[in-house]
Amino acid sequence: MFRIKRLDIFIAKQFGLLFVATFFICQFVLMMQFLWRYIDDLIGKGLTMDVLAQFFWYMALMLVPQAFPLAILLSSLITYGNLGESSELTAIKAAGISLLQSMRSLIIIVLLVAGASVYFQEKIGPDANKNLAQLLVSMKQKSPELEIPEGVFYDGIPGTNLYVQRKDIQTGMLYGMMIYRQTGSYEDQAIILADSGMLQSTAEKKHLLLTLWSGEWFENMKQQDLGGAAEVPYRRETFAYKQVLLDFDGDFNLADASNFSSNAKAKSSRQILHDLDSIRHSNDSIGHQFYREGKGYSFTDPRLSREDSTRLALEEQQKGLPNLDSLYQQLSTEEKREVTKTAARQAQSASNDVLMKSDYAKFLHRQERLHLLEVIGKFTLALSCIIFFFIGAPLGAIIRKGGLGVPVIISVLVFIVYYIFDNSGYRMARDDNWTVWFGRSIATAVLTPLAVFFTYKANNDSAVFNIDAYRLLLRRMLGLRQKRNISGKEVIINDPDYARDALLLGDINTEIDAYSQEHRLLRWPNYFKVFFRPGDDRQIIDIDERLENVIDDLANTRDRQVLHLLNQYPVLATHAHTRPFRRRWLNAVIGIILPLGIFFYIRMLRFRLRLYKDLKTIEKTSTALIENMKE
Repeated sequence: MFRIKRLDIFIAKQFGLLFVATFFICQFVLMMQFLWRYIDDLIGKGLTMDVLAQFFWYMALMLVPQAFPLAILLSSLITYGNLGESSELTAIKAAGISLLQSMRSLIIIVLLVAGASVYFQEKIGPDANKNLAQLLVSMKQKSPELEIPEGVFYDGIPGTNLYVQRKDIQTGMLYGMMIYRQTGSYEDQAIILADSGMLQSTAEKKHLLLTLWSGEWFENMKQQDLGGAAEVPYRRETFAYKQVLLDFDGDFNLADASNFSSNAKAKSSRQILHDLDSIRHSNDSIGHQFYREGKGYSFTDPRLSREDSTRLALEEQQKGLPNLDSLYQQLSTEEKREVTKTAARQAQSASNDVLMKSDYAKFLHRQERLHLLEVIGKFTLALSCIIFFFIGAPLGAIIRKGGLGVPVIISVLVFIVYYIFDNSGYRMARDDNWTVWFGRSIATAVLTPLAVFFTYKANNDSAVFNIDAYRLLLRRMLGLRQKRNISGKEVIINDPDYARDALLLGDINTEIDAYSQEHRLLRWPNYFKVFFRPGDDRQIIDIDERLENVIDDLANTRDRQVLHLLNQYPVLATHAHTRPFRRRWLNAVIGIILPLGIFFYIRMLRFRLRLYKDLKTIEKTSTALIENMKE
């Protein structure tokens, strides 16, 4: 027990030092990846050092839980890779200590790290996410002239929407400009079109100077006191050069933090579960209200057929109720045109109203899904720390390569697989294509069997990465032929018995002739017998065993011609021509599943044809070998 305790301390020290180093490496990589997404919001904005320091600090706190799994994976790989490379792992197993026993201290450490991940996401992460979002919005609002996009309306300037067709980054010129200025209500708007322009911040950082060339100014005059407003509904101005002063505070000001309080990332699990009840209740109330309003859009049940609608119209006539079709036919042509236009406007208005309510309902349900995704993600991210450990440590024990070479490559590959599944599942669940639980847990569901497999193989010293074993399995699956490679021996103890071997080869040829006449390999066998009747071809197995004994005896010869003829013998597949698998239940299942059954049936026919050719080759080679031995 004392030896095992010192071993636990020894492995824990190695893992701890590597974990600290790899954690900062992973943290740096994740921060650079995150920074690259928002690099345009930082460059050229004139941000002070304290603002940048806050940005990097909150970004680092937010990424700590994501760096934990990758750091555990890399450090556990290097730890057990070093132990295997230095033969220390072999000594540990020779002392009677299994791989899982050597992991006991590390399992405790990983559980503590998973708990720390949950703590960060519950206590520190929400505030960090909220403060980081507040900083990002504030950065975007500073110096908007630097980030005006092309081909999209930009609304970062209060009271103004700006569209730019093209911009020159070197000179700051903007081309193909369209500006919407809202001075009061929706009726008091100005539309400005300009061929080119430039947007600059004033020296006191309180206004934006918009310089325009070759354009037109349209302004609605309905709200102004012009007396003849009916004759002059708007003002139009054509200009060659014009400057417009826009109110905008260009100094760095933090946005209102209350705008981000509803973000799911800025809440703990308790707050999310508390708010989910309110969100669901609000969604249900709004949904029922939309349903009640939607029922008033149609006067007849859309599920009724044309015949039912006609029958109801006749019943209304019998009851003395006015028929709408009759009333419509009594109208004049002009009145019909007006009624049709009114009905079309009402239908279009109802359609637009339904589309608006549909988009709003989707937004409400999206908020609910985002809250569920966030609360589930807090625990799946912590669980990934444990899964990555049981992938990294067994892989390190199997590969037995330390350092930063092979472990880094394997860690990156595993993390890429995890990231693809996790990100895809998150997006599919967020867009309501998958259920929330399935989308958020698909990454852990994929990697958990992988962790169990590697742990089982490493604990039982199985050769997971034995290339020869996988090559042999692939050859068997594809039915590839294995060639003989018999070479002359330098030392021969017993010479072959040529007379006895010649007699045995003659008997084998006789038996092959009888087998070919009896079985007729070129005929198609019964499908039912192939998959639902057990039994091996004992005659072929016996022929193969006797032939291999003769080949083993003749391999001791010094005659090169005999060795050449021995290499002409094919390696027989003794089972593939009778049934696909050796297990009876597996053959029955494959036979029932018709597409697979047809595939394996055709594959079996291929092996029957190959066996027919192999038997002909054996007869020909044996005849030549008998003649050679007689000479």
